[in-house]
Amino acid sequence: MAVVVHFSPPSLTAEQYDAILARERELGVHPVDGLELEVCFGSGDQMKVTVVYESMEAMERHAKGLTPILEDMSIDPGEPEVFETHNLMRRGE
Repeated sequence: MAVVVHFSPPSLTAEQYDAILARERELGVHPVDGLELEVCFGSGDQMKVTVVYESMEAMERHAKGLTPILEDMSIDPGEPEVFETHNLMRRGE
C-alpha cells in the first residue's frame, strides 16, 4: 500500500532542500526505488516536503540513506506525518 509522508521542518530553505537533493544524488540515495512523487513547496525558511512512496518499505529504505545526510548537514526534518493511502490515481488511469 502506498504511503504519503509530509515533512514540516522547523526551518528549511529552498537552498538547503536543493543541497540535500544534490547530496542524495551524489551518494546514490535518491531517487530511491519505490518513490512515486516528491514535491517541495513554501517560501523563505518554511519549505515543506511531501513524498509518496509505493510502500512503507520504500519509505524506510529512503530514510536509511537520508537520515545521515540530514544529520551531517544539521537539518532537523521535524516529525514526519505518515499516512496510508486510500487511493493513488495517476493520469490516464
